Amino acid sequence: MTIQIHFLPDDITVSAEVGEPMLQVAQRAGIFIPTGCLMGSCHACEVELDGKTPICACITVVPAGKKELTINLYSDPIW
Repeated sequence: MTIQIHFLPDDITVSAEVGEPMLQVAQRAGIFIPTGCLMGSCHACEVELDGKTPICACITVVPAGKKELTINLYSDPIW
């Protein structure tokens, strides 16, 4: 199943497969998401899913059950 992923604030949309790693989708779209530990504990890769839920992109895959998702990238001045 293919899902449309819309990255903000860059306003880039890309198709992704359910189960595809979120970092891989972002990279394919030309979006840089900073990473640290790649295990979800440092939160360097934290993004916002559909305007409300923070997720760690390094341990998240494209979920099933939706036709589109919005990923809001925000920058942490510490990273």
